[in-house]
Amino acid sequence: MLALLLNPEDTVATALSDAASGDTAEIILGREKTGRSVTALDAIPFGFKIAVRPMKKGNPVIKYGLPIGVASRDIAPGSLVHIHNIEGARGRGDLKEDAR
Repeated sequence: MLALLLNPEDTVATALSDAASGDTAEIILGREKTGRSVTALDAIPFGFKIAVRPMKKGNPVIKYGLPIGVASRDIAPGSLVHIHNIEGARGRGDLKEDAR
């Protein structure tokens, strides 16, 4: 399975096909091979995010070189990154401005 990294600083890549737990995801940056890979720890559906770096609870999840949310729990490389382990950091009316 190929996983597309959009920016070298990203902590997640996008699955370019379905992957089963245990499958190897070869990470590409644009059209270039990076020589990096991760083993899927979960089933990763096409178009979903797979962690390519470890993320601690409370740390930003980076895609496009920008934070797209915050890890709501520790996330290991190879994990599916979705609503069960990431919280949005924008548009949250329940957070005070200084807490974002």
